[in-house]
Amino acid sequence: MSLQLTPSIKYWLNFIHPVLMWALLALSIYAAYLGLQVQHTRNAKGEEKKELIKGRYNVRHYQIGSILLALMVAGAIGAMAVTYINNGKLFFGSHLLAGLGMMSLIAFSAALSPYMQKGANWARATHILLNSILLGLFAWQAVTGVQIVQRILTQA
Repeated sequence: MSLQLTPSIKYWLNFIHPVLMWALLALSIYAAYLGLQVQHTRNAKGEEKKELIKGRYNVRHYQIGSILLALMVAGAIGAMAVTYINNGKLFFGSHLLAGLGMMSLIAFSAALSPYMQKGANWARATHILLNSILLGLFAWQAVTGVQIVQRILTQA
């Protein structure tokens, strides 16, 4: 038994992943900003620290990070499903491999949260390193993703 979709639906499914991922890239940049504010708050002293604490950057960073984790994994799996539905196969290449790597990086990064909450500086440093790599890969994925979308548009 195979999934039967109209050609129109199959075509438009191709664009859910790119739109979602561009939104998540912007959200990732915002999460990075919040993370920098958390670090700034942690290092601040006196009145400046009291003022920064009011921004609740740590809570917002954690919440945005949780949303990013869920949507990035769901979006990547959804993209693979749509590719398979439309083509009967996945295209093994750098975009797929980097995307799978990104899913691993965000999962490992999120898994460090309990250690960071207990004050482990090694976990904070690792979290920052993983997320910096993730953001770089994400930007590169955006470029290669645009190339894929352009191919889909020219085949229509």
